[in-house]
Amino acid sequence: MCPRTDPLALVHAHQAEIWRYLRFLGCRGTDAEDLTQETFLAVLRKPFEDRGPLASAGYLRRVARNLFLKSVHRQSRQPALVDLEEAEQVWVHHCSRDGGEQYLDSLRECVGELQDRGQQAVSLRYHEGRSRSQIAELLGMTSDGVKALLRRLRQSLRACVERKIEN
Repeated sequence: MCPRTDPLALVHAHQAEIWRYLRFLGCRGTDAEDLTQETFLAVLRKPFEDRGPLASAGYLRRVARNLFLKSVHRQSRQPALVDLEEAEQVWVHHCSRDGGEQYLDSLRECVGELQDRGQQAVSLRYHEGRSRSQIAELLGMTSDGVKALLRRLRQSLRACVERKIEN
């Protein structure tokens, strides 16, 4: 019989990484929170043998991915990333050692490199959760202009993060 893993230690060690992984797969924020909890509940319902941080993280990601696919199927929508196997490989290659911390650090650096208006738009949308129309009013733009600005900023930030991660 394998020794029981301390549930709090398991959650503490892997919760942020599982949430980030679900977001990486295309899961919405609140859905990722729910699926992260469901992942740990599913794993802890049965005896769980801790085989080290990397093996445990890989197992938890598989459970989380399966729960994500079930939720996508229930909602009858397509996941944001069609090739989940490729997404898993990218995650393992870039994020498995630090749970995505290097990506977050790179993203923070890239946001810091944006011009004032770009930084303000990112902050209003992603930190404050403002709508496009609210951002448009605050920045003196149209809603469509904000939509285009945010799309360009996401593309720019993605390219910047990829450059920093590869170096």
